[in-house]
Amino acid sequence: MRVVVVGGVAGGMSAAARLRRLQEDAEIIVLERGGEVSFANCGLPYYVGGEIKDESALQVQTPSRLRAALALDVRINSAVTALDTAAREVTVEGPEGTYTLGYDHLILAPGASALRPPIPGIDSPRVHTLRTVPDALELERLAGQSKRAVVLGAGFIGLEAAEALAHRGLAVSLVELAPHVLPPLESELAVLVRAELERIGVSVHDGVAATSIEPGADFDVVELGDGTRLEADFVVLSVGVRPDTATWEAAGVECERGAILIDELGRTNVENVWAVGDATMSVDSATGMRRPVPLAGPANRAGRLVADAISGRTHHKLPRLASTAIVRAGKLTAALTGANRASLDAAGIEYQTIHLHPMNHAGYFPGAVQMHLVVHFGMDGALLGAQGVGEAGVDKRIDVFATALKAGLQMADLIDLDLAYSPPFGSAKDPVNMAGMMATNVLDGTMPLWHASQVDDVLASGGFVLDVRSPAEFATGHLPGAMNIAHTELRERLEEVRAAADGRKVHVHCASGMRSYLATRVLLAAGLEAANMSGGMLTMRATLGKRAAEILVKEGN
Repeated sequence: MRVVVVGGVAGGMSAAARLRRLQEDAEIIVLERGGEVSFANCGLPYYVGGEIKDESALQVQTPSRLRAALALDVRINSAVTALDTAAREVTVEGPEGTYTLGYDHLILAPGASALRPPIPGIDSPRVHTLRTVPDALELERLAGQSKRAVVLGAGFIGLEAAEALAHRGLAVSLVELAPHVLPPLESELAVLVRAELERIGVSVHDGVAATSIEPGADFDVVELGDGTRLEADFVVLSVGVRPDTATWEAAGVECERGAILIDELGRTNVENVWAVGDATMSVDSATGMRRPVPLAGPANRAGRLVADAISGRTHHKLPRLASTAIVRAGKLTAALTGANRASLDAAGIEYQTIHLHPMNHAGYFPGAVQMHLVVHFGMDGALLGAQGVGEAGVDKRIDVFATALKAGLQMADLIDLDLAYSPPFGSAKDPVNMAGMMATNVLDGTMPLWHASQVDDVLASGGFVLDVRSPAEFATGHLPGAMNIAHTELRERLEEVRAAADGRKVHVHCASGMRSYLATRVLLAAGLEAANMSGGMLTMRATLGKRAAEILVKEGN
């Protein structure tokens, strides 16, 4: 049996290696159009930033090592230019010329290519991408002799590139067309990442497009839609990727929005043609919507499963994906799993959202730092998605949420998760447990919620706001017209609240949502209609962003 694998790196090499372990007598040929068949593409920004110092560390495997260890015929700099499905052969352009190669099974792992927006000057020699080892080597060289860089696109790779270049001491401008950096992240968390980027010296321009790149003798100028002109010794282009599937689509492999359609075993519509990785269409675990997921983890696992299926082992099928991802920005970690508001809204799914601001471990143990978590769940209690930002502990919690998503756990099930606890590592009531408790309170009516996104409507309609923070906290900034009664005094001053509310719903908040939860329970027990702001003033300030300074009233102003 001859198996031809088109494309190496995560999906292709995982498939080839697993297939060899299962099929010792198979002829396995890997065709890689680039010069590296197995490299640490996720490590490239950290090489540019100088944290990974040895170039060889980026090379996971070489053709010679793969031949020696796994008897794989790996052919680099070999591009497949055509597929004849009837003859079961591919056309290859390699160092020795053009030739055809037959197959019994064909595994497509072509990956994705960087998007190049159609703006004037995009082909300037100072514009670079960060997708391959040669890309990283060139950017590392440029970083060592440059002072200014512009990064176009503030997704995961763009943010990593901006951080790496700032780490090297360059003046970095980060441009993002979407309203905020890390577009998959909820806005109230993205504002925290933006502030951290600015702290480490990155100039962030979000909600604006690059309209042109003007090449110059000594530097280029990137012009933005708002008229801003950014001088750049070089530009990093990271505005997204598109599945690299033109060759396969032309041969009759079925695609949707440019991504290859596969079944639960990785099969395409063409007999004995399989596909894995960034170029394939995946199904979202929370919404059921289909989209490509360009992540290394799912590609690696899919390669293994396709090799199993080719070998007749079909007990394990390709899963729906939660698209769990994580990135570092300065001192902060940002991570997410499952659906966000945009994808839930697009899918027409009704949901609730809670905000938590817990410590990463027991607050009384030295070194505790605050995390910021956002959790979405369905009206039936199903966990739909979770996101977090913080200096420590975020990765652990998001991984637990990702596991819960895979297991199909309800929010109530999170209460009972028996998670490791010791003061240096966590809390007796872990943030994941707390999320389950809060969600069940929301679902059963114990804790009616209102949200920071409703502040404008509440104020415009003359809604009644009760701020249960201390007077000192209140003085640092409060909503106009809000009544201030510390939560510890509320029981003795209930009649003041009843009179001031005058039949209106009481919109309660504190700093993070805990004291206002206690206050809301007191008000509900007294027969008043009340709701607790999810996440309190911390979430409110993050949601309002720059508008917080305009809306919030400080004592003495």
